[in-house]
Amino acid sequence: MVSKKQDISIVITGEAGQGIQTVERLLVTLLHHAGYYVFSTKEYMSRVRGGSNSTEIRVSTLPVAAYVDRIDILVVLDNKAFDHISYRMTDDTIIIGDKTQVKTISHPHVFSFDFLNAAKEIGNKVFANTIAVGLLASLFHISKDLIHDHITSFFKEKSKQIISGNKSAIEKGIAFAQTLSESSSISEKINKKHKKKNDDSSALLLNGTQAIGLGALAGGCNFISSYPMSPSTGVLTFLSSVGDKANVFVEQAEDEIAAVNMALGAWFAGGRALVSTSGGGFALMAEGLSLAAMTETPLVIHLAQRPGPATGLPTRTEQGDLHLALYSGHGEFPRVIFAPGSLQDGFMTTKKAFDIADAFQIPAIILSDQYFVDSKYQTSAFKDLDKKPNHHIVKTSTDYLRYDDNESGVSPRGIPGYGSGFIHVDSDEHDTDGRITECAEVRKQMVEKRLRKIHALRQQSIEPTLFGSSEYNILLIGWGSTLQVIEESRNLIADNRVSFLHFSQVFPLHPKTKSYLENAKTIITIENNATAQFSDLLEKETGVSVDAHILQYTGHPFSVETLVDRIPETIEAAEGN
Repeated sequence: MVSKKQDISIVITGEAGQGIQTVERLLVTLLHHAGYYVFSTKEYMSRVRGGSNSTEIRVSTLPVAAYVDRIDILVVLDNKAFDHISYRMTDDTIIIGDKTQVKTISHPHVFSFDFLNAAKEIGNKVFANTIAVGLLASLFHISKDLIHDHITSFFKEKSKQIISGNKSAIEKGIAFAQTLSESSSISEKINKKHKKKNDDSSALLLNGTQAIGLGALAGGCNFISSYPMSPSTGVLTFLSSVGDKANVFVEQAEDEIAAVNMALGAWFAGGRALVSTSGGGFALMAEGLSLAAMTETPLVIHLAQRPGPATGLPTRTEQGDLHLALYSGHGEFPRVIFAPGSLQDGFMTTKKAFDIADAFQIPAIILSDQYFVDSKYQTSAFKDLDKKPNHHIVKTSTDYLRYDDNESGVSPRGIPGYGSGFIHVDSDEHDTDGRITECAEVRKQMVEKRLRKIHALRQQSIEPTLFGSSEYNILLIGWGSTLQVIEESRNLIADNRVSFLHFSQVFPLHPKTKSYLENAKTIITIENNATAQFSDLLEKETGVSVDAHILQYTGHPFSVETLVDRIPETIEAAEGN
């Protein structure tokens, strides 16, 4: 367990449609503006309304970006979630809720407040959420003026009556916080642990969805076609929200097959298109993926993983689609797969995906997951914003050959109407001019031309990041969204034999990968799936065996506490062998 708490973990529970996401948005932004480091994430059931959902907000004096099981303050707006999160409480947890919701909870630190009736007195029971915001913000000593200014800004497009009602709700929350502080030690605990240290006014407060969306814009994305599917939809809605200003054409397609083919059409015409989907939708795109490969049309797909197979757990998280991304599509062709682990990664890998897809005329896949896209925290400003995207389109001449066979395998890409040449493209095998053929010799020539790209792709791949000493005996390996939780756990374990290698590009692997593995006496992979998919890929690509795995496939992300327990256990078991 985590022994040195530098933060307060707040969990808010409620039904879908009850407004806990509004509480999260209001409170996290307020804490950010007040100088605290914050991290938030959520778990929710696959329901339009109802179910039992919870949001975690960590408030810290130090940068924080990982999920913890521990709950220091639990706000109960609906008690249905209580049973499935009760294991996360400790004897020190402070429980605050409407008296009708907490009356059956047996715990030494339960505090009730008549949230619903207080909200109804203002005019609507939905004001209960804002009362909770006023309460929590006041416990962290955020000034009343700052809270009111934030409320006015947040609801600026609403009526004066709604703004006034929310301000009244804030006042009720502040008043209850004063009562609570007088009757418990909560205020003292927060005072001792939280000296404001975040003075970086340039820090960005974003979630993974926004980081990927901004990376797409930086990569020159000007077209997105998608069919909504949790948890990938946020990227579609984000680009839709900025589409007019950013000159992005947004199309909600009738299904995933249409979406991927629309994107191919956009790339073929000279645009830069993105498709955002999840496992079930990506499965439907397999033929489009192969079409991109055969026609050597660039394609960028954001695949936000969720537990499968089939519908599985559609609103929860898992790293179970690596093999799907790696092997989907028929035939043999090169592709690139990125797996961002941080907001910086989300931005940079998405931006890079557009350049790589364009430069090599291949599919580039950004493999995130529900935990990544829904997690929000502060990050430094993104770099290279002024650097314009690289475009790899040539002006054609009358002797232009779309599939000219050269040493790199990358033929100059023309687009219709730009130059005097003709662009011939066919989903069948074709010759260098794009004309259909079944000639065995030409078929062999074209397959080898396409596959030759993999050599240059490997040379341009992203080197994995090593955390800890380069003189290690034990090497932890993770990919994608597990970066922050593994690194926080490694720091808490404080074993100088242990370093951590994180991959934000999982295919093709960087040429130095094998040397990293060979330097370790014990290799342990940590994956949010049941079959150690990345471990299989590592062994296949490098020939180096992995000694042990730490796997989780519950639909929930790893917590810091889980890894602080399981990493030492796994090291001991591996060394015992």
